[in-house]
Amino acid sequence: QVHLIESGGGLVQAGGSLRLSCVASGRTHRNYVVAWFRQAPGKEREFAASIDWNGESQFYSDSVKGRFTISRDNDKNTVTLQMNSLKPEDTAIYYCAYRSGYGAKYFYQAEYTYWGQGTQVTVSS
Repeated sequence: QVHLIESGGGLVQAGGSLRLSCVASGRTHRNYVVAWFRQAPGKEREFAASIDWNGESQFYSDSVKGRFTISRDNDKNTVTLQMNSLKPEDTAIYYCAYRSGYGAKYFYQAEYTYWGQGTQVTVSS
């Protein structure tokens, strides 16, 4: 069993920044992929970013590319999502997700095994 705890959400004005963190605990694998998904009110959960086990490969959705940066610190079992130039349409609950394996080309919810509880991000205009 793997447990994921997200933190760092909050309220920010458009153009501002937030940093989300996801800490993994429990029986983590040596090689695991972490992704951030988000779910806006009334919409389906969507992929935002993913990172492979050693941080060398990252993928981003078109909607966040160039504004968000995903990184990880394996010594702390922590994955961070730095969000800059935030827009009102970034308002959502952000979830981190975990799966074992290599690479980072996993863009669908069903590909991930464990999920965090989510953290709310609200961007005001």
